[in-house]
Amino acid sequence: MSSPTPDTQWKPNTTVAALIEREGRLLMVREQTEHGLRLNQPAGHLEYGETLLQAVRREALEETGYAAQPVALCGIYLADKDDDSDITYLRFAFVCDAGAAPIRSQLDDGIVEAVWLTPAEIRAQQAIWRSPLVGRCIDDYLAGQRLPLSCIYHMGH
Repeated sequence: MSSPTPDTQWKPNTTVAALIEREGRLLMVREQTEHGLRLNQPAGHLEYGETLLQAVRREALEETGYAAQPVALCGIYLADKDDDSDITYLRFAFVCDAGAAPIRSQLDDGIVEAVWLTPAEIRAQQAIWRSPLVGRCIDDYLAGQRLPLSCIYHMGH
């Protein structure tokens, strides 16, 4: 991995992920990537002008069609991309509630489908996880790790 030059500041890519459970199953997405079909939580990049909570609501809706409401922060994760690039992801994973049914049928480009899977079914597909963070977030979620949303402060302008 290369490091930034002395005259540039390195910045991680900030992402959000939604952990949504219903009847022992987690809402996941199958997505087409440059490395083929991958399994991930509904997740994506924080966009300019958004809060973390707005970002996770938007990403869940765009990738699954479900309106998600964050109820807790499960964890904050720093992970290098699995290649020789200098890309690092700073992921904020949120425990979310979602409505009974999707409110939108059109999913983001690249999303093949949104699926409800048990933790065992997800683990059985580890070879196609988008990143090791998929498993780590699930482990922390199942262990009951919850931080109050009040620990997140957004100072807007």
